[in-house]
Amino acid sequence: MKITGFNPLIVTKDAAPIIKTFEELGFERRHTLDANVADKGLTNVRMKTPNGFYVDISQVEDFSLPRDLQLIRMNVDDFDEAYNFLIGKGFTTPKGGNTVETKTNKSAMMTSPSGFAFDLCQHIKDND
Repeated sequence: MKITGFNPLIVTKDAAPIIKTFEELGFERRHTLDANVADKGLTNVRMKTPNGFYVDISQVEDFSLPRDLQLIRMNVDDFDEAYNFLIGKGFTTPKGGNTVETKTNKSAMMTSPSGFAFDLCQHIKDND
């Protein structure tokens, strides 16, 4: 397994003010992905500074937590290998192993025994 990306991810109901704050800190939008995953509106904005720091901000329309959620996004080249490695280290998923798959992404939120959380992710390249 090779880690291909590692950066903070903020999950929120209202991304606009968070994006604005990061823009004021010098981050620029790299790309935006709109998806309807499990009937939940999802917009993910990837941002980067000129010197290479990244932050992802995901707005989820059906977000039931009382405050924003902060995770570490860990992109890998082999999702299944990384997933099994983390499960072997005692990590759990919120819904008993559910993963989210879109045309361009396979991911799962995974929480360590001590409480920190990863958004484990593999970017799927279109081979068509």
